[in-house]
Order: sequence, then C-alpha cells, then structure tokens
Amino acid sequence: MAVAAKPLNVLLTGFEPFEQEAINPSWEAVRMLDGWKTGPATVHARLVPCVFGDALDTLNRAMDELKPRLVVCIGQAGGRAELTPERVAINIDDARVPDNHHRQPIDVPVVPGAPAAYFSTLPIKAIVRELRAAGVPASVSNSAGTFVCNHLFYGLMHRIALHADAGVRGGFIHIPYLPEQAARFAGAPSLPLDMLVNALRITVTTALAVKHDVRETGGQLH
Repeated sequence: MAVAAKPLNVLLTGFEPFEQEAINPSWEAVRMLDGWKTGPATVHARLVPCVFGDALDTLNRAMDELKPRLVVCIGQAGGRAELTPERVAINIDDARVPDNHHRQPIDVPVVPGAPAAYFSTLPIKAIVRELRAAGVPASVSNSAGTFVCNHLFYGLMHRIALHADAGVRGGFIHIPYLPEQAARFAGAPSLPLDMLVNALRITVTTALAVKHDVRETGGQLH
C-alpha cells in the first residue's frame, strides 16, 4: 500500500492594524492567499496581533499546528516604496510607540541569552530579482526595525535555529501602505492590493523553488 505524502504547508502571517490605522496591508494581502495552492504546496494565512510576546505565541501555535516547510511573515512599513525582504533579525525590542496592548519594551532582548542576530533563510535576492522581473518594486532591506515586526522575525529564526523545525525555511518581508492609507499622508508611497497579492505569490513560488540564493548585489551605502 502506498504511503500518503505529507502535506506541504506554507504559513503566511500578516499583522492586525496598529498606530491608528484602520487596516494593515500585510493582513489584507496575506488573507487573500489562504488556501491558495502552488504545485504540492498549500498556503495557510494567519493573523498575528501587533503585540510583543503575543505575536510569537500566535506564530508558534500556527507552526505547531501546520508543521510548515516555509514560513513568510509580512509586515507594514509605511514610507517604504518597495517590497523589502529582510536580511537580518536582531535580538532587541526597542519600541518607538506602544504596541496594541500598550507594551513598550525598551532595550530588551527578544530572547535573553540568545545570539545577537539571525539571517533570513529565504532566497531574498532571488525573490527581489523575480519581483522586479514581474514589474514589482523590490529591494533587499538590511533593517527590520526594532518593533513587533523584528520581534516576530527574530522569534521565527530562533525557533528554526534551535532545530525545532528541521528543514523549515523562513523570513520576513515588509510591504508599503495601500493607497487608501497613503492618501492620509502627503507624498507617502503605496502599492495596490492586487500587486501585493501577486508579489506574495511570486515570493512563495520562488522560495519553494530556489534552494541556493543568487549572488548579486543587494547591499546599501547607508
């Protein structure tokens, strides 16, 4: 009797709105892909609270449930004009503003005693190349900030590094405002929802297909 193949699950997470926003583009885009299939893989979308600690609890529960082979966390970066796969997560919480539960850690490690930083295990440069080829503005980012986005990114990479999820690849991508958000801020860049959704499809298919990242420039002077 043939043994049934294990499901190939992909976990995408997006954040709830924060800092007086009515929507968060990360969740608006991610939720559109819940149940989407690409080859043998099925995407599962999960909403993450914009709360230190609780965000990681939500991520860990989803990973325990789904046992995904690929995890891509998405967050809002108002003011950025491109999709920016993040290169590195750092072990620090330093909140400019309180989170949605009024928590505001300052100079506190995400995981006490853990390494100072982890690199993404996504093929970030291949993702940028494929996004640009599809007409989507994209570049590598070397800073995920020190708010809940970096907190979640670091927690994900720490879990993967501890071999709790052997063979799992993961990382974080920041995305710009949606146009309806940018309309409130003179000169703020934005990208439409359909472009963001298509960009996430490209991201997932590239991350599943590319095992070794391309070697091309992605550095910045500042």
